[in-house]
Amino acid sequence: MANDSFLFRMSTPVLFGNGVVQQLAAKVKEFKASKVLVVTDQGVKQAGLLDKVTKPLEDSGLELAVFDAVEPDPSLDTIHKGANFFKQAGCDLIVALGGGSPMDTAKGIRVVADNGGHIRDYAGVNKVPGKASVPLITIPTTSGTGSEVTIFAVLSDWEYNMKITVTSPYLAADLALVDPLLTVSAPARITAASGIDALAHAIETYVSNIAQPPADALALKAIQIIGTNLRSAVANGSNLEARNQMALGSLMAGMAFNNAFLGITHSIGAALSGHVHVSHGISIALLLPYVMEYNAMARMEKYREIAAALGERVENMTLREGALAAAKSVHELVGDVGLPQHLQELGVKEDDLPAIAKDTLSHGMVKMNPRKPTETEILGILRKAF
Repeated sequence: MANDSFLFRMSTPVLFGNGVVQQLAAKVKEFKASKVLVVTDQGVKQAGLLDKVTKPLEDSGLELAVFDAVEPDPSLDTIHKGANFFKQAGCDLIVALGGGSPMDTAKGIRVVADNGGHIRDYAGVNKVPGKASVPLITIPTTSGTGSEVTIFAVLSDWEYNMKITVTSPYLAADLALVDPLLTVSAPARITAASGIDALAHAIETYVSNIAQPPADALALKAIQIIGTNLRSAVANGSNLEARNQMALGSLMAGMAFNNAFLGITHSIGAALSGHVHVSHGISIALLLPYVMEYNAMARMEKYREIAAALGERVENMTLREGALAAAKSVHELVGDVGLPQHLQELGVKEDDLPAIAKDTLSHGMVKMNPRKPTETEILGILRKAF
């Protein structure tokens, strides 16, 4: 049941469409900024996407500095290096260019540059004291995290082998430029992993304990869009229609989970990342069908609706069959786009599973999961996925 009363938050204005990145310089000038810090990573730079941002900025007479030291699953050290770089360079606006890692890093840099202290001080919910004085513009180059519009930053605390999440409305970007043309160069595996991550956002939001009608509408539409277009985007990266639709599906899933949050696919994924350094999207893709199968009994009607949105013919199925068809459909999709389907393939050892199950329960998103799991049940999911 959706909540009768709810808060729907949409803090970030979005400019969407092929070629919208060309409006970046004009948008930066609207913020009266004089020197821009571009936060990105080596993959984005090597794909030639950095030039698409730096050249128009330079051509319009804006000064800029580039921080391109962001790694996958960015560490807390990277946040502090970036914040120091931002201050030393004398910047007054941040542009994040890339997937979730550069966007979450940019959010972290802004928090530390603005408020001082250690980024760990802001882990948890609503620990950021106030609205940032530094504007942030997000430009995604993958269709997956939805980080361009979300109020979250997920970072890796390697000292404690865990992921931390900073959650605050003050993390939201001041503008998102979503240009599907920037996703065309993403390799097939990144397209696949980020696409299933976006699908997981939509599915977990749709069945969340704090589901609400506006987020439901966005999530269900995102499920349908991603289910229809992900295979095509992976099979042929230059399919512009599929790229456009994946960018839209990912964006809508981000808008949805900003409001109704996620479940134990992401809780287990976060615990898993603490034990095995594997990309977030790949671990989420692997876990999602197994979690859906576990959760189905708690939201049977909604899972049946998910199956229908994914193109399954549920008319002649029982409610239970329809609900379980959703998990089967996602399992097939993960296989079709060539992602691993067993934890052994990621280098996880059977001995690791109890510790991963234990760590899962300390993750905040467990509360939003439609079925309340025990440690033993989480271990059961992991064993099935092993």
